[in-house]
Amino acid sequence: MQLAFLFILLALMWVVLIVPRQREARRQRALLATLEVGDEVVTAGGIHGRVVGVGVDDDTVMVEVAPAVTLKIARRAVLSRVDEPAVPFAPGLDRPDPSPDPVVGTED
Repeated sequence: MQLAFLFILLALMWVVLIVPRQREARRQRALLATLEVGDEVVTAGGIHGRVVGVGVDDDTVMVEVAPAVTLKIARRAVLSRVDEPAVPFAPGLDRPDPSPDPVVGTED
């Protein structure tokens, strides 16, 4: 009975600790294998950018983070792909359009 309990406990630990980690590793490998030019990505360091090239050795990715600013990063540093498009900048502004919502607490 004690041996059966030990095996059940080990199986439960495997399912709770190991299986989710393997699933996440599989998802990350699939993401890295399908990176394409034009994908919006986020790096492990929190840098957002657009893939503009893949290195010849296939271990690096060129990511454009601003106009005329390109970073060469390790492919494994790409954490995720961003699905929604970036916020467009307003003409003549260095930042996105300001929110039309009033600022709370500015009553006279």
